[in-house]
Amino acid sequence: MQYAVSILLSGISLGGQYALIAIGYTMVYGILRLINFAHGDVFMVAGLMMVYLSASLPLMASLPLMLLLTVVLGFVIERAAYKPLRSAPRMSVMISAIGVSYLLQNLATYVTGGLPQMYPSLPFLSESVTILGAPTKWVTVVTPILVVILVIALTQLINRTKVGMAMRAVAKDFETSQLMGIKINSVISVTFIIGSFLAAVGSMLYFTNYPSIVPLSGALPGLRAFVAAVFGGIGSIPGAVIGAFLIGICESIIKGSDWSVFSDAFTFALLIVILVVKPTGLFGEKATDKV
Repeated sequence: MQYAVSILLSGISLGGQYALIAIGYTMVYGILRLINFAHGDVFMVAGLMMVYLSASLPLMASLPLMLLLTVVLGFVIERAAYKPLRSAPRMSVMISAIGVSYLLQNLATYVTGGLPQMYPSLPFLSESVTILGAPTKWVTVVTPILVVILVIALTQLINRTKVGMAMRAVAKDFETSQLMGIKINSVISVTFIIGSFLAAVGSMLYFTNYPSIVPLSGALPGLRAFVAAVFGGIGSIPGAVIGAFLIGICESIIKGSDWSVFSDAFTFALLIVILVVKPTGLFGEKATDKV
C-alpha cells in the first residue's frame, strides 16, 4: 500500500512539472503554429541560473531573480530567433528553434564545463513529509496544487483580459487579427513570457526532486512535455495539463516495475499510438481548411 501511494504521489508530482512545460509548448503552437524546440532548454537554463544565483545571493533574492531572468531569456529568444522569420516558411522557423536549442545547450556546456551542477536545497520544498505511510518531499504535495492555481490564473487571463482576448484572436486567425489592429508582436512576446515563466516554476519543482543538472537536463523533460501537449491536443491548455499528469503517472508506474528500462520508450510509443488513432489529441479540435 505504501509503495503504491509513493508511486502515485511521484507520478502526480512529475506530471505537474511536465504540465508547466507543456503549457508553454501548447500556447506557442496555438498562436504561431510553431513547436518551440528550445523550450526544454529554457527550462534547463532556469535551473542553472538558480544554481549560480544561489551561490552568491540569498535564496529569497535568487528565486524572483531567476524567474525574471528566465522571462527575459524567453523574450530575447522570440525577438532574436523567431520575429525576423515571421513571414518565412514554417520549416525555417523550426530550424531556427532547433538552432536556439543547441545554442543554449552549448552555452551551458561552456559555462559548466559539462560537469553536473547541484541544485540548491529550497527550505520548504525539500523537507520530508509522510502521506499515508509513504515518505516523500513537500514538493510532491505542493506541485499539483501550484499547477492547478497557475492553470486557473492563466485561464482567467486568457478569457477575461484584453491581452487574453488578443491571444485568442491571433490563435484563431493571424492575418485578420493583424488587419483589425491587434499588435501581433506584443501578443507573441507575452505568450513567450508566460511560457518561460511557467518553465522556470517547473524547473524549480523538478530540480528539487532531481537536483543534478547537466546541459542535456532539459531534453527529455521537454520531449515528454511535448508528447503530453500532443496527447492532450496541442493548442489546448487543459489537454496539455491532463496529458502531462497521465504521462507522469504512467512513467512512475513503469519506473517502479521490472520494465523500468522502457520508461522513455513508452512515452514515445504513446505518441505514435495517439497520432495514429486520434491525430488531434484527446481535446484537440478538428480543423477544416476553407477553399
